[in-house]
Amino acid sequence: MDGIVKAEWDPLTKVFVHKPGMEMFLGLLEPYGSLYERAFSRFAARNEHEMLVRILKQEFKVPVSHLKGTILEEAEKRPKVRQQLIEQAKLVLDYVGDKKFVEMAQREFDRNCKYYDNNHFFNIMLIHPLIEAERKKGTRNISLNIIQRQPLANLYFMRDQQFVTDRGIVICRLAKPSRRLETQVTKFLWEDVLGVPILHEMKAPATIEGGEFIPFGKFALVGIGDRTNQAAIDQLTGIEFGFEELGVVHQPPHPLVSATQPDPMINMHLDTYFNVAASDVVVGCEVLLKKAKMEVYHHQGDGEWEKEKGSTNLYDYMKRKGFHIIDITTLEQMSYASNFLCIKDRKILAIQTEAIVGDVLKNLRASKRQNPKRYSKLLAQAEKDYEYLKNSGQFFPHKTDIYKYGIDVYPINLRNCTGGYGGAHCMTCAFSRGFL
Repeated sequence: MDGIVKAEWDPLTKVFVHKPGMEMFLGLLEPYGSLYERAFSRFAARNEHEMLVRILKQEFKVPVSHLKGTILEEAEKRPKVRQQLIEQAKLVLDYVGDKKFVEMAQREFDRNCKYYDNNHFFNIMLIHPLIEAERKKGTRNISLNIIQRQPLANLYFMRDQQFVTDRGIVICRLAKPSRRLETQVTKFLWEDVLGVPILHEMKAPATIEGGEFIPFGKFALVGIGDRTNQAAIDQLTGIEFGFEELGVVHQPPHPLVSATQPDPMINMHLDTYFNVAASDVVVGCEVLLKKAKMEVYHHQGDGEWEKEKGSTNLYDYMKRKGFHIIDITTLEQMSYASNFLCIKDRKILAIQTEAIVGDVLKNLRASKRQNPKRYSKLLAQAEKDYEYLKNSGQFFPHKTDIYKYGIDVYPINLRNCTGGYGGAHCMTCAFSRGFL
């Protein structure tokens, strides 16, 4: 059933993605401000994205739908959707400057809508333009500035705008203002274009992102930290899920980064240091799992949850649930080893970390030069990990425990796409999982 996911290892039956376009070009003009990890090739990133889609379709026979393509196709077929698309574009298109020109431009936009193709309005939603005009002496002498205020440069990380539960879709409220408008686009897709019911939409002051949520059948985990706050947890515990337990995992400060200058981007989401490979196997950076404190809530029915007394950590909790844990090094964790996509029980589409570690180390060395106190220990461990992984030939996913637990792996090189701070898991919205 669309919009339903009970467990991360259930067979993937439908995926939504967004191929990065002009908004990525704008984001790459200032990678740091766009929340990217590093600079990279947009052309190569688009090719990698195409490869990801091709593998999902051809190798795994998973139906893949594109955010943009679906919206444009439905807008072409259904006048009501086209009008809704126009209204969405008008919400983010602003004019400032000469009052008479602004009034005229707004009227002209309404009159000209019939001439514009649907892609025109979709692009307005992507780049969120501000048109600034100053009228000068002379005939039609107007100084015009078109400013891309906050392009949706991270929209290709389709995991984060929502998460899919065993009772439906929860629309997130993203923590960083630069990403907050992304949910306007995805909510429009789910609600207006596809007509999929929304279970819940997060309201201020809650912030939460989809990479924080992982379902396990009878229970689910949700991260809390830099991207997710207690207000979001409070709203979640008022929802009538089918899960018997909800584990709230606190984002652990990285022990190798100066406590006075923490860097939450290193493990910003739960899925950046922990993920599910099978119904009894998880992958994670053990040092972080043991530092990730947890509270456990038990479902009492009717949207009521009771908090378990005491506390635990993510490592002990998963052991208690009977899961095997495949440990990854600090360098592998920073190279998106845990950000794989589970296709079905014991089959994963994994990041080739060996292709990324060089860029990660280079970036980390530059960070250390700028702030030795903050990053010296982290770099030393990463370089130590590199020597170990190089000499042992065990770069994730080519690890002994992967074969020991019978995990079938399809490695994929996403060297450029990961430059935006995410891998295959972040780039895909698992819209439905179930029996094939």
